[in-house]
Amino acid sequence: MIAVMDSTPDQPAAAVTPAVPLKAIASSPGAAKAPARKLPVRPFFLAVVPPLIGVALLVLVWQIISIKNSAIPSPLLTFNEAVVLFSDPFYSNGPNDQGIGWNVYASLKRVAVGFGMAAAIGIPLGFMIGRFTFLSRMFGPIISLLKPVSPLAWLPIGLLVFKAADPAAIWSILICSIWPMIINTAIGVQRVPQDYMNVARVLNLSEWKILTKILLPAVLPHMLTGVRLAIGTAWLVIVAAEMLTGGVGIGFWVWDEWNNLNVAHIIIAIVVIGVVGLILEQVLVAVAKAFTYEDSGN
Repeated sequence: MIAVMDSTPDQPAAAVTPAVPLKAIASSPGAAKAPARKLPVRPFFLAVVPPLIGVALLVLVWQIISIKNSAIPSPLLTFNEAVVLFSDPFYSNGPNDQGIGWNVYASLKRVAVGFGMAAAIGIPLGFMIGRFTFLSRMFGPIISLLKPVSPLAWLPIGLLVFKAADPAAIWSILICSIWPMIINTAIGVQRVPQDYMNVARVLNLSEWKILTKILLPAVLPHMLTGVRLAIGTAWLVIVAAEMLTGGVGIGFWVWDEWNNLNVAHIIIAIVVIGVVGLILEQVLVAVAKAFTYEDSGN
């Protein structure tokens, strides 16, 4: 049996909407257009092109100088020497003939020891100077007197006391890299809002609680800034100290190449020193950004 359904007069049939092609809807004047995806061309251009232009300008000036002065090797000659030099950077033919890799490694070891000792002394001392007014007034004149002293002025004192080149170079690094950490840490402690200290006094917190719960989180960005400045100073000092003390190290390597009148190697060493210093600084900048709180304004 086939059922037949009749439409009743009181129930009108549903109106059928005519189908409209999607293409017509998309092309209608009132239709919303999807935003076009923009490629980050401008940021990429600004990040890549200006540095390349700067490097190209530097190489051009270098080439002009090498044409005017035959004692200065050309960029191409220096590049060829660098290819040979870095093809075996860790060769060793005795204590006075080692690859540039071993010399950089020796310098970094001295920097690590001297810088580590400076941090172990300077950061706690900075906390105490910033925390206690008596210590700030006691050490303030000493820091102001010794901070401007040239790094190489401390080297003879180190040679006199330690009777050896390695500890004298480490001593120079320590005494010159300690000041930024002391000063920045002390300034950070002194800039902690007084309301924080009043709350700690009301809660009767111990000095250890004040240090770990209030001072350290607030002072950390200032402390890391001092550490970043100190590592740059330490890397500068070791190159100059090794030129005078001798042994294995990038500073001594530069001086040895000067005695051999190998200017191309000196230029390569300058680039290596700059690259290593840049890497050390950028690592500490990244660490500082990771531990720095930035208020979003909300």
